[in-house]
Amino acid sequence: MNRVAIALGSNVGDRGSHLEFAIQRLHVVLSNIQVSSWHETAPVGVGPQPDFLNGAAVGVTTLSATALLATLQDIERDRGRERPYAGAPRTLDLDLILYGGEVVAEAGLRVPHPRFRERHFVLAPLAEVAGEWFDPVTGRTIADLLSALRA
Repeated sequence: MNRVAIALGSNVGDRGSHLEFAIQRLHVVLSNIQVSSWHETAPVGVGPQPDFLNGAAVGVTTLSATALLATLQDIERDRGRERPYAGAPRTLDLDLILYGGEVVAEAGLRVPHPRFRERHFVLAPLAEVAGEWFDPVTGRTIADLLSALRA
């Protein structure tokens, strides 16, 4: 069993409905799920597009990191996610942020997520539900990373 953290985002259509869809589907592969509140955020690094609704979910899974990533991508596709170009607007975006205390570097999968420490829209919701969790790369808690980013 591994504790995992997943960032959720949507900026196309009924954003709240898309995020709720993802949470319902995550209940199939995660136990003991905790979900943050939703955060309205401006797009970062993707050019002009609609604002995002972001959140985070944490739970426990028996899936491998690779299998969990595949499941997250299936959920995105089932909700109409298209990838016409990098940074395109999306109905649903699910990112695997943490997988236990593991560091994974495989083709198509990097955990911890390589840019999560720089993203307020990931750290703020994640701190609500897992502020005491540690980043296995820096050894800092999520709450500490958020404080440093705000400073």
